[in-house]
Amino acid sequence: MKPASRPAIFLSPGATYHADRCEPLVQAVERGEVELVAWVHRGYPGRALPARLLPEISTVGYWNATGVPGWGLDWHRNEGIELTFVSRGRTAFLVEGERFPLESGHLTVTRPWQKHKVGDPHIGSTRLHWLILDVGVRRPDQPWQWPDWLILSPADRRRLTTMLSQNEQPVWRANREIAECFERMAGLVRTGEPVAAQSRLQVRINELLLALLDLLTRRNPTLDPHLVTTRRSVEMFLQALDDHLDQPWTLEEMAERCGLGRSRFADYCREITNMTPAAFLTQRRVGAAQRLFRAEPGLSITEVALRCGFQSSQYFATVFRQVTGRTPRDYRRAAG
Repeated sequence: MKPASRPAIFLSPGATYHADRCEPLVQAVERGEVELVAWVHRGYPGRALPARLLPEISTVGYWNATGVPGWGLDWHRNEGIELTFVSRGRTAFLVEGERFPLESGHLTVTRPWQKHKVGDPHIGSTRLHWLILDVGVRRPDQPWQWPDWLILSPADRRRLTTMLSQNEQPVWRANREIAECFERMAGLVRTGEPVAAQSRLQVRINELLLALLDLLTRRNPTLDPHLVTTRRSVEMFLQALDDHLDQPWTLEEMAERCGLGRSRFADYCREITNMTPAAFLTQRRVGAAQRLFRAEPGLSITEVALRCGFQSSQYFATVFRQVTGRTPRDYRRAAG
């Protein structure tokens, strides 16, 4: 598979995310609070791999945090399917707002569209292993592109893809085989040279994915085909809009983020919200303005308008009154 065929950024339904740079981790390494051992592409922290060497691997490695770490990884998404394994210690792990206490033996699986964080707010004392493998998807409805060095049979690839894409359970109890796969990869990254270790790393990753397939097959999770539909991508876009209302959205841009034409996107939006895209966006912006007036009464009307994506205070006042029946000034006075 050619590296050029892979998107360089994550296009979420609501925003563009560059690869998570893990700045808190970088700073913790500089302060001596954590040992970091990793091989990386795309600007992740660690030792950079040669550009053409295993380009599908965003990052592979581990950290060893002891004592009382004073940092955590805030909400982020990754360019690829992320597998992590806690071999020692414990820490908090949050996915789409749900909190999971991780401890030794826990495996996490997060897809590129799943927003997650490690630490609440700080990580615990842990030895955490990971692999982020870019499979060419940024939305749930896109086809997965496994590396051409993956030796799983076509049937096993399809089964693994289905297990991972139609089930979004983020935390599992790993078995000994998976634990050993992560430890072997850690040994390669710790002591090997990337070019010389390429074949062995490919073998270890194949072993890990096959072990993961076996684990999921035995656990038999409930699969939901809706999780990989275009309609789901639109649902995720609409759910994420509140975080990105300040962007100057057009119908074309909203549709493009979901990989759709204008008419099809508008049809899905009406199905899901009973509103046109423009009406839904206006409703969310006015709702955000109401929350800002209550939370920060010292903001000017112009500041609130711009934060919520309106291009002028005059237009904001007109739309706000149409939706709420009150002027922004009257609403702010009553809220205050």
